Amino acid sequence: MPSLRKRIVTQPLARRLPRRYRAVTRISVQRGLLSQAASQRWGALAKTTIKEVADRAGVSPSSVSRSLRGVGGISTSTTKRIREAAEQLGYSASPAAHRLATGRTGTVAIVMPYLTRWFFVELFGAVEQVIREAGLDLLFYHVGNTEMRQRCFASGLLRKRVDGVLLVTLSLTEPEIAALRALDVPVCMIGAQVGGFSSIRIDDAESACAAVQHLINLGHERIGMISGDPNEPQHFTVALRRREGYHAALKAAGLRASRELEAHGAFSIEGGDEATVQLLGRRSLPTAIFAECDEMAFGALRALRRVGLRVPADVSLIGFDDHPMAQYFELTTISQDVWDQGRQIAQQLVGAVARPGVAPAVELRAPTRLVVRGTTAVLGTGQRPSSPQRAAGGHVAGVNRRSVLRSVGQSVNPGYTKRRERETHKNEANTQKER
Repeated sequence: MPSLRKRIVTQPLARRLPRRYRAVTRISVQRGLLSQAASQRWGALAKTTIKEVADRAGVSPSSVSRSLRGVGGISTSTTKRIREAAEQLGYSASPAAHRLATGRTGTVAIVMPYLTRWFFVELFGAVEQVIREAGLDLLFYHVGNTEMRQRCFASGLLRKRVDGVLLVTLSLTEPEIAALRALDVPVCMIGAQVGGFSSIRIDDAESACAAVQHLINLGHERIGMISGDPNEPQHFTVALRRREGYHAALKAAGLRASRELEAHGAFSIEGGDEATVQLLGRRSLPTAIFAECDEMAFGALRALRRVGLRVPADVSLIGFDDHPMAQYFELTTISQDVWDQGRQIAQQLVGAVARPGVAPAVELRAPTRLVVRGTTAVLGTGQRPSSPQRAAGGHVAGVNRRSVLRSVGQSVNPGYTKRRERETHKNEANTQKER
């Protein structure tokens, strides 16, 4: 209960306020008076200086500064003693003062073209963990379209805001590379490579080639591909490199690539579904499909089963990435350790930020491996036609092409169905003319 003197001090303040505020003010003021001891304690803590921390820990102020900033050069036992002293006194270094004294922000940026796709979520989780454990803050930039990308690179959005930059699967233009070099901070990359920047990546082209070669080894010649759009404005490196691997494998086997066997799936389940519908609506049906990511393979699996095609008896299917759900779909795929890639490159960035200009740029290569499950089979298994000529003639595993197209038309959204029907009729008309 506040004293009489305290009531006298607070009463005029309450009287000067409108009536509707008086009760709230009285409660607020009296709460402040009742917690006066706590306020004095926190006020004392707020005034704690670095010298007081140094005196309690028995070290110099510069040692306190270096220890709390994680610069290094301080023994583990001394660092522990300093941190305990700082905690007891309630001392924390001022971020603004730290920036003024060192020119560093204690923040690194991660720049990604996508937010919700599994690959990027997995990478982000690994990177965030390493950055957090290093005592740094993480600033996220989403460059999901051309405008956002230009704002990030061309407008100097990163300048003086970060101590390092991590770029994920972005193929950079020369002006973007120049803008990053002008920041004069460490730059690391995942899924791409630029001279002078540390990087980690798998060989997307070689791994895609291995996936297609697996299908070729099983006897398949008409191999479709579901890819990302190679002309998308974000210069997404994965679609470009995996497409190269697909074509390289076909060429090495003496097989002719055909645009009829390619469709874009936007790296999503729905996109994979619709891309498969496109492939099934064309004149020549594939006996196997390579999807550039597992999500698109999941969509392809759904579309194939919806029209009554068996996987792998009628159509073999292989994905890429080894998504956590791939094992439950029995999906044959190319496996890569996404979390480990994020962890390794984040550690490189943290080291470069701690020793700017000292840590050399490194180029790390992450491994991949073929994981054979239940969605690929030898051509001819389960009533599959033994020759590619019969497949090209319009039959897959005894399923008439017209019945497949009818099933396709019944199983997709109406707008998409109408568009596919127009394309189908046009293709069939062209086939009749050729005959």
